[in-house]
Amino acid sequence: MTTATPGTRRAEPAILRYSAFSSDPAGGNPAGVVLDATGLDDAAMLRIAAAIGYSETAFAVPRDTAGEYDVRYFSPLVEVPFCGHATVATAVALGRTGTLRFHTAAGPVEIDTDGVTATLTSVPTSSEPASDEDVAAALAALRWDAADLDPRYPAHWAFGGARHLVVAVRDRARLAALDYDFDALGDLLRARGAVTAHLVHQRDEDTFDARDPFPVGGVVEDAATGAAAAAFGGYLRLLGLVTAPRVLTVHQGVDMGRPSTLTVRVSPDDPRVAVTGAAVEIPPVEIPPVEIPPVETPAETAGREV
Repeated sequence: MTTATPGTRRAEPAILRYSAFSSDPAGGNPAGVVLDATGLDDAAMLRIAAAIGYSETAFAVPRDTAGEYDVRYFSPLVEVPFCGHATVATAVALGRTGTLRFHTAAGPVEIDTDGVTATLTSVPTSSEPASDEDVAAALAALRWDAADLDPRYPAHWAFGGARHLVVAVRDRARLAALDYDFDALGDLLRARGAVTAHLVHQRDEDTFDARDPFPVGGVVEDAATGAAAAAFGGYLRLLGLVTAPRVLTVHQGVDMGRPSTLTVRVSPDDPRVAVTGAAVEIPPVEIPPVEIPPVETPAETAGREV
């Protein structure tokens, strides 16, 4: 474990940038990755995530057991319990192959990686119908009408490590033209303990387009949302639409100019969902330095007035 000399500043951690759910750095969803966040407190992690400005940055602390890490995820505004794209990015950035185990606020998550792609297996998923009041509030915030909704897929609050509002539309053009009320949607999601709205349109039996507004994190939209894809797989299972093992393809980020591809595997007899994607390093750029407070000695702490 890395320690800092009392009364000195911690060294700034190495910050990597990876794009997940794409093999092209210009596509996918960018994530910050700190492979050894030992000694960083909550405030430092939040400052680093805000300085990077991506929807999430992952902070890993190695455990004594090889391949196991404590991992936390911060958006520019808040910590979230789990983030799929930053998990895939971190797994690939570690440069290992085989099975990894991330201990997250949502629970333990196993990741199988070949060093180029990674498959995360979510914590057990769950889903429950959204109330009529929540649906009305969501439609108002999205500036959609009830007639825009696909009746085959009722709105739900779905969980796959984090909570998401699943809303399906009939028409791909409606999804492409998304122009939502940032504050109103953020208020609804925060009130229900959710992180994004997972807005989907079905192309064909096993192919979906998705967009994920993320006002809770201070981000207009995610280009790829692995946690929401896991939640969506669990949602389909709960609706009785997974009667045999099913492999879905979710296209996200297309309307943002950052195309992403998420492969989702769902089984009728397992509440966990597997989500696969590639990740690639983004060429380095100048990132503003992040000030990390000095470490106080015990004597300094004891002598401070409270």
